[in-house]
Amino acid sequence: MAEPPIHFIVPGPITQRTGGYGYDRRIIERLKSDGRTVEAVELDGSFPFCCDTARTAAADALAAIPDGGLAVIDGLALPAFEGPLPHHADRISTVALIHHPLALETGLTASQRARLKSAENALIAQADGVVVTSRATAKLLSDLGLCTGTPSIVLPGTDSAPRASGSAGTAVQLLCVSTLIPRKGHGMLIEALADCSDLPWHLSCLGALDRDPETVSEVRKRIAAHGVADRVALVGEADETALAAAYDGTDLFVLASAFEGYGMAFAEALARGLPVVGSGEGAVRDTVPETAGVIVPVGDRDALAAALRRVIGDDRFRQRLAAGAYAAGQRLPDWAAAGRAFAAALDRVAAR
Repeated sequence: MAEPPIHFIVPGPITQRTGGYGYDRRIIERLKSDGRTVEAVELDGSFPFCCDTARTAAADALAAIPDGGLAVIDGLALPAFEGPLPHHADRISTVALIHHPLALETGLTASQRARLKSAENALIAQADGVVVTSRATAKLLSDLGLCTGTPSIVLPGTDSAPRASGSAGTAVQLLCVSTLIPRKGHGMLIEALADCSDLPWHLSCLGALDRDPETVSEVRKRIAAHGVADRVALVGEADETALAAAYDGTDLFVLASAFEGYGMAFAEALARGLPVVGSGEGAVRDTVPETAGVIVPVGDRDALAAALRRVIGDDRFRQRLAAGAYAAGQRLPDWAAAGRAFAAALDRVAAR
């Protein structure tokens, strides 16, 4: 039986520089390289609290899929499909790709959280298959009652990369790679680093500054309040060349995230042999072993400051972590393996 054409549906431009969109792009590339027919469908509108434009785009996207086709719907776009998805259940197959539960996003009101959980619960139940990007996310879906079946776990790949050279300067160069949104914890990171102001360090934050202006404003205020403006650079989004250069000149990777569905930035740091200080549970601890970094509980400023102080101030300890990070990075799956696993998950859906 011929493999069905795959319509990979994402909210907005797929070129956006986040871990989730990066995952989508690389999986599409691998599927195509393996001979699959894949069309990336970019929806207009706002997500996940969807406007009329988003809902219309979702309905049009499903209507354009021929009978027997297969739709992979990125989880961020999923709420837009509440209305149209049931109308196409008998003629196409659908796979929900869940990077992390939307209801766990930081900064939501109780009503917003309940609204997203309700939408996710209904739509995941209607999907013919579910793909998640980590074992921790699979467990979360089960714990939250969002998925009663067994999702396919397809870990992101990580590109091989040269080991970071480091800054070779008097100050320890810190790097944070993440969009400035509440969940990524930039404010907490600045607070913790302010407690280490007697140590020699400099922080570069690479990531989009236009997704949440309120968060960016708050982070800038904290930087100014703690008098560290000359030690913190909010660089903004970086292309692949600039990002590679930033990794190479770094001594320590830092990310005080409240939650990660997997933690692709952590994995990229490990591939370059960078020690890690961060926060998180579940997927973050699965990605970063104790030999590679120090991961503290979410929201614990004192623990984060203590971890930063130890790793910044102890060269030998930092070098031991760097060796552990490089070893862990060499064990990470590549994108070819991720593509094969994703294709196998789609084949299981098509066979049903």
